Amino acid sequence: MRTTVNAVVMVMLCAVMVQADVKPQRDFNLQKFAGKWYRVGLAYDSPSFVPYRDKVKASMGIITALPNGNANLTMWDATPLGCLSKVYQYEKTNVPGQFTYFSTRHNMVKDITVVETNYTDYALVLKHKVFNREYTQVALYGRSLSLRINIINKFKAFALSQGFPRDSILTPPPAENCQQSGSGR
Repeated sequence: MRTTVNAVVMVMLCAVMVQADVKPQRDFNLQKFAGKWYRVGLAYDSPSFVPYRDKVKASMGIITALPNGNANLTMWDATPLGCLSKVYQYEKTNVPGQFTYFSTRHNMVKDITVVETNYTDYALVLKHKVFNREYTQVALYGRSLSLRINIINKFKAFALSQGFPRDSILTPPPAENCQQSGSGR
């Protein structure tokens, strides 16, 4: 019964979120958010991403809070070439929990919003960009590679509320040997 009530509340919350602009975590604290995270969920509906969906693995990242309120994200991803790292420089905005960064891949500025986090287990993050059309990506980050099913369901409900089709919502398996090589850096 409790699970059903929680599910109904989540669906109602997500329905409300669709009606309004997505807001960042209330009283967002970058210092508490810093540290190691695993991207254990991803919702992305770009047509160019479809052939790669089955190849996606959970990746590891480290958020480093900078004194000026900006943050760096170092991500390690498993690729056919091995475990590769990339650093993203997130610039703070006037709204705590919202950042921008320059994508060298797309040669444009993108928006990042930490929608929800409890800092110790999970974070829901929304990435938004306009590139030939409007693209949005939702990521679920965990402090560990395995999260409780209610958190995974929260991520899926949020992604659905943002208009993602079910087949674009992924919870990929962990990468072989990628987290270990990235954790010592």
